[in-house]
This record gives sequence, structure tokens and C-alpha cells, in this order.
Amino acid sequence: MKTLIGEIVTIPSYRAMGVKWEGAYAEVPQLKEVILKMSKRVGEFSFVKEPETQLGLSYHLRSDGFVHYSVFEVDEQQELLPGMIEIIVPVMTYLKVKHPKGKDIGVTYTGIYQWFKECDYQPLKEKGIEYFDDLPIKHERYPVDRDLEDPHFDILIPIELKS
Repeated sequence: MKTLIGEIVTIPSYRAMGVKWEGAYAEVPQLKEVILKMSKRVGEFSFVKEPETQLGLSYHLRSDGFVHYSVFEVDEQQELLPGMIEIIVPVMTYLKVKHPKGKDIGVTYTGIYQWFKECDYQPLKEKGIEYFDDLPIKHERYPVDRDLEDPHFDILIPIELKS
């Protein structure tokens, strides 16, 4: 189903492995270092599904920041590696938007916020969890060889029908 700014997709549950970062918005420069280090560790996996695609899974569980998992999707037989965590992402339906190279990320996200105001969907909020952002869960998929100064990537926002 086509939408104003992207498409609606359902992604099956998957297992991912990598590193967890939690911090305030002021500490985001540290997060960039974590993401870069994780991109260099992909070769340590024996059973990585898409080594060319790094995942950034953000959950806005703090009033001053968020929790972020910098991970790669792995098969079930992948052993947990030292210094890493695993996360199981359940099946979810997403709004998938491509952020193109050369465009301001803020503009892309503003378009996403606007789309939610005009459609029958709302960002998914898991029951019993307090979130601190209008887009509480953001899953981003980056090509490993992206330009860090001018990245292009897919933004996936878990969605549900408005009640």
C-alpha cells in the first residue's frame, strides 16, 4: 500500500546482535562513535543475515534522551559475542521512508510527523511503557558503506491504526 511519503510494510520477527547505548540527547556524539565501532565489528559474526545493513533501533524511554541498539540481524545459530547484547524484534507493521543523500534529516522526520496527522495510523506505543517522543520507536537501516557526513538510509516507524 503506497502512502504519502513512503510505504506500509510488515517485517517478520528477527534476532539482532550488537551493542546497547543509553544516554541524553547531549551525549549523541558518543552514540556516533558506538555506531561506527559496531559497523567495524560485523566481521566477527559467523551467521549475519545482511552484513551490508546496520540497524539502529531507538526507543524513547527517557525524558532527556533515548535507548539505542546498534545491531545486525543474525541467524539463530549465532552465539552471543563478548561485549554484545541480543534483541528480539517482534513482527511489526511499519511506515517505511527512504531518507535520501543530500537531504536534511530533520526535513525527512518533519514529513513523517505531518503524515501521521493526516492518516489513519499512529506510531505504535507498547502497552505499559512510557515514551517521551511523538515517534516513540524508530528503526533505521543504514548501508555500512554510507557517507557519515551525508547519510542515506531507511526509516521504519512501527505503526498501528488509530483507535
